[in-house]
Amino acid sequence: MNNLLGGRYQLGEMIGTGGMADVYIADDTRLSRKVAVKVLRSDLAKDPSFVTRFRKEAFAAAGLNHPGIVAVYDSGEEPAPYIVMELVYGKTLREIIHSGERLPLSRVLEIAEGILSALEYSHERGIVHRDIKPGNVMITEMGDVKVMDFGIARALDDAGATLTNTWNIVGTAQYLSPEQASGEVADMRSDIYSTGCLLYELLTGRPPFTGDTPVSIAYQHVSGVLVLPSLVEPTLPSGVDVLLSVALSKKAADRYQSSGQMLDDIYKIRGGEEVTTRIPKVRRTNKLRFTIAIAAAVVIAVAGTGLLLNRQVQTDSGVVVSNVVGLSEAQARALLKGFVVTVQHAHDPRIPKDLIANQLPLATSKAKPGSSVIITLSDGPGDAIVPPDLVGLTLMDARASLAAAGLVIAKTEAISSDKPQGTVLQVTPGPGTTISAGSGVTLQIASGDVEVPELVGITAIQARTTLVQAGFLVKQIEASDSTQASGVVLAQAPSAGTVLTIGASVTITVNTP
Repeated sequence: MNNLLGGRYQLGEMIGTGGMADVYIADDTRLSRKVAVKVLRSDLAKDPSFVTRFRKEAFAAAGLNHPGIVAVYDSGEEPAPYIVMELVYGKTLREIIHSGERLPLSRVLEIAEGILSALEYSHERGIVHRDIKPGNVMITEMGDVKVMDFGIARALDDAGATLTNTWNIVGTAQYLSPEQASGEVADMRSDIYSTGCLLYELLTGRPPFTGDTPVSIAYQHVSGVLVLPSLVEPTLPSGVDVLLSVALSKKAADRYQSSGQMLDDIYKIRGGEEVTTRIPKVRRTNKLRFTIAIAAAVVIAVAGTGLLLNRQVQTDSGVVVSNVVGLSEAQARALLKGFVVTVQHAHDPRIPKDLIANQLPLATSKAKPGSSVIITLSDGPGDAIVPPDLVGLTLMDARASLAAAGLVIAKTEAISSDKPQGTVLQVTPGPGTTISAGSGVTLQIASGDVEVPELVGITAIQARTTLVQAGFLVKQIEASDSTQASGVVLAQAPSAGTVLTIGASVTITVNTP
């Protein structure tokens, strides 16, 4: 690599490396100062999607001028994409944690104040960090807190700001919010949750949730029970239990709604005051978090909640197809014995690379022994191309084609047409358009009426498959009923027998004790 970037920055020794870039200490020959230069790895610089993400990092952080945020000074493209940043001497919280050093409560609360003050500033400017973790928080030699790496930050007004990079950071799954783990939109409350995870680890010596794989950790964030920090570290005051119970609430609506709210309680703990914060509850139907059905299916399937069909079931009309989403190819083939398995690949940000992102026929469908089952292996995050042949397909076939390409249906618009019911008439963005994998497209479909099936009492996977095959979109919420089996549908809206326009949404309430 040319050691002089932009005709100005003379690279010195490498001081860090990450999944996308290497970081060097450098001399700014124009202003005679030391800087840090992050250079996109050469093997990624040829990929337009990585270059775009790298460029977004510079844009996201460049407008943030706060003492608690590592400043971005400059960026360039030649001879390789690079970002010039403030050079900070110190240690990351990750280094401190890995060294085994345990910080006293007062120091942890000081660090929390520094992180939350920086986040409050960025949130007020519409920027969500989305990757708060120990490795992205620096403690300077003077003891100051610096938040860095806004590499996956997104503007709050970005309607498509779901965590498309979830599985690109699988090594830090311990700090993902439940909505990020489920592929949903991340907002400022997601940063608050991640900050809560970080503080929990600093105070107790362990993350709030652990597991054998990133996916199992993600499931714990979505449904695991939080062990109060005082049960792990009995010396902690009760105010810490309240602070972290609110910050780590599963539902974003139950958390602190701003960094400032959480800061207020930290000030109370430091001052020896009682902390009694309770975020006002809303009615259940509003409080329950909607999850993207396929993301929920992945987590459920891999974490083993009992919904995974782990054997072939023979019926008079065929064999029930097992759910293999989230599994490896070898695991899928073991479950799909008796079928001809066809493998294809597509980018998918929600599923780790080389695990199954989609299957056809869908789980719980019935198929003849010896028939074909198509599985799509994830190539991880990246770009996807809107398939060119969607117009004229049925809604179900279009859904399958989009899933195989790494895309989903964001919404449907039913319009009058002389085409058969459910036929795709138009696609937005248009066929052949390159967009981020995991994005949603809008389909115009020929209108028609469809009767909502009976779903109460069957498993969530069965319900989703039934609805998809009938031409509906699926929304899922969660509730708890100890008298019912885990994973069964407790309620549906609208009720069975209701007539809706094809492509409409049906909501199922799934039991998650």
